[in-house]
Amino acid sequence: MIDDPLTEGPEDDSNVVGHAQGMYAFADQQEFALLMTMNFVFSSGSYNGSTLSVMGRNPVMEQVRELAVIGGSGEFRFASGYAQAKTITMLDPNGATILLS
Repeated sequence: MIDDPLTEGPEDDSNVVGHAQGMYAFADQQEFALLMTMNFVFSSGSYNGSTLSVMGRNPVMEQVRELAVIGGSGEFRFASGYAQAKTITMLDPNGATILLS
């Protein structure tokens, strides 16, 4: 289960605009890949109270990955498409992994 800060950028002092909430599980015995389902829950700015729902397979060692946008609420109602994820830092000194999406 995850409930991680969602920030404007990858910097340590970047403003928190919500949380990435959901879960992931290892989904492949051959490579480092995850099945991810999560909601980006926005808590500030013009998207306050809105969510964006993402789901898919995340082969984390690939430079850029795509996950399906499967819906949302508020400003993102009926959202569809895809999100790209790119790892900025994996397991930093605090144990965090930072993604750019």
